[in-house]
Amino acid sequence: MEKQKRILLVEDDPNFGPMLRDFLKLNNYDVVLATNGIDGLEKFKTGDYNLVLLDIMMPYKDGFTLAEEIRKRNQDIPIIFITARTMKEDIVKGYQVGADDYVTKPFDSEVLLYKIKSLLNRSTKVTETKKEQFKFKIGDFDFDAKLRLLKYKNEEPQKLSPKEAKLLKMLAEHKNDLMPREKALNKIWLDDNYFTSRSMDVYIAKLRKYLSKDPNVAIVNIHGEGFRLVDESDNGEESATEEGQE
Repeated sequence: MEKQKRILLVEDDPNFGPMLRDFLKLNNYDVVLATNGIDGLEKFKTGDYNLVLLDIMMPYKDGFTLAEEIRKRNQDIPIIFITARTMKEDIVKGYQVGADDYVTKPFDSEVLLYKIKSLLNRSTKVTETKKEQFKFKIGDFDFDAKLRLLKYKNEEPQKLSPKEAKLLKMLAEHKNDLMPREKALNKIWLDDNYFTSRSMDVYIAKLRKYLSKDPNVAIVNIHGEGFRLVDESDNGEESATEEGQE
């Protein structure tokens, strides 16, 4: 038997919220109801969901803000806005903050079910085809992100801390390309502020020290944008030192 898909429903209307939750449960979905934006974010952070349904006008934290914060933590989960706001500006903003669909009240409940099913099917296909990579070749280094081991040639492997491993994994996934600073901060530190940014710089310095054994490998600072893990042995990139490091 297929496992029930889990939906986070964030809706402050005391009548509509429970009614929609019960309707979705009758259609074989496991539904968690939050009644405001703050409660919605907490439930999202502590749960494992397949799709999110959001109202826009809610106390404490509106749906647009909540959608942005959810997107910082999960780029792939489907988000549907369900709202009485029908102005073009609201619909456009909904898509701009990361929504996959925008349903205006009143709506046909059967149509909503089809939209949910379609997005869940698409999300499943993306997940199946997007196999996560854990082993990387970086110059003369072998990096196992799952075991957090960085090995240079035949030397004993270096055991990285969890954050060092996550950061190097992101850099390796973007090898010879830009890894945006903001993306790394939001994914690893779950926030983008002065203090988390300085913390990431410390970890970048540590990784540079580990990688310094191979002259063909360097982490280059792209001013104001992020970092680039340069592997000259991979595709003949320009010398990393010419771009400058911070």
